[in-house]
Amino acid sequence: MDLDQKITAMKLWHLSLPVLSRRDHGIGTVEGACEIIVVSLTSEGGHVGWGEASPWSVFTGSPEASFAALDRYIRPLVVGRRIGDRAAIMGDAARAVAHATEAKTAVDTALLDLTGQILNTPAWALLGGKCRETIPLSVSIADPDFDNDRRLLDRLVEDGVGIVKLKAGFKDHAFDTMRLNALAKDYPTLSVRVDFNQGLSIDEAPSRVADIAEFEPDFIEQPVRHTQFAMMARLREMLKVPLLADESVFGPEDMTRAVQEGICDGVSIKAMKAGSLSRAQEVAKMAAANGLSAYGGDMFEAGLAHLAGTHMIAATPEITLGCEFYQARYFLKQDILETPFPVKDGQVIVPNDPGLGIKPDIDRLNHAAVTKVAA
Repeated sequence: MDLDQKITAMKLWHLSLPVLSRRDHGIGTVEGACEIIVVSLTSEGGHVGWGEASPWSVFTGSPEASFAALDRYIRPLVVGRRIGDRAAIMGDAARAVAHATEAKTAVDTALLDLTGQILNTPAWALLGGKCRETIPLSVSIADPDFDNDRRLLDRLVEDGVGIVKLKAGFKDHAFDTMRLNALAKDYPTLSVRVDFNQGLSIDEAPSRVADIAEFEPDFIEQPVRHTQFAMMARLREMLKVPLLADESVFGPEDMTRAVQEGICDGVSIKAMKAGSLSRAQEVAKMAAANGLSAYGGDMFEAGLAHLAGTHMIAATPEITLGCEFYQARYFLKQDILETPFPVKDGQVIVPNDPGLGIKPDIDRLNHAAVTKVAA
């Protein structure tokens, strides 16, 4: 029967997950809790595949929109279909509802997890095969109270994490330079990146970004709004350090324009933006083919989405700058996985068990559920 089995059920959970601290970004703040959607798909043989949609209303969309996209528009395209029809299902989902990239990625992840379990193979094997055993972890520094972040930084150094990303542009320029000076002085072993999350206006961007470049970070990410391609291209020309695009590049279509207009030296690859793990891989391959770098970004995710991203990066040699899958360990009060998301000595460990390799804890899902639907 194998992949000819049909999908017999699809369940959804809308979760509110308490977080440890406030995090400010150029386009918004997350405080108290983050919200995700979890989907499960059940096969005729009783296997269950899992996926996560991790939206942010100011970036990719709202959790309510992801839930509705899955429940109303995508469900009829999934239940009753063969597990082996992943490509066709994802094609139908792409046409059935505009945007909703996080919802589509959740279904794609669940299909891969289901397929991997049935075939007794890890998800990375279904995405092209593993090219790395571990992925360097980057943790973002984004608390408006830098004393709180200092405590996090102390923990990161103790844990062997070697990369941090400073979220900038949500307060004044002096706050950003103060923190960069502190990182250089007090945490010299850390590699530092800077991300404005679209927080700068066109008028202020050139001078502020030039000042930040003097600290020689690994890269500076998305200083201005995602539509301001001309300013991104101008900043790229003037900077001494690489300029990366995030919000300006969701899928392959955006990557084509980014290359044509020369807006960046690299790109943040996020499955939640791309609409599937395969489309995320395509963005990375397009970047590399044009001489651009790539790293594995994320949204406000739980461990389930981290796992999907880990398998994707494990099978994508073009993603060379590590990953940002830190929330499960350093941001959420409690993750949703049965066993902890695998991180050791500042490296994410690529799972080798079938499918995603770790399942969510059903009791935790039910406890955190704002809404759940079984059908």
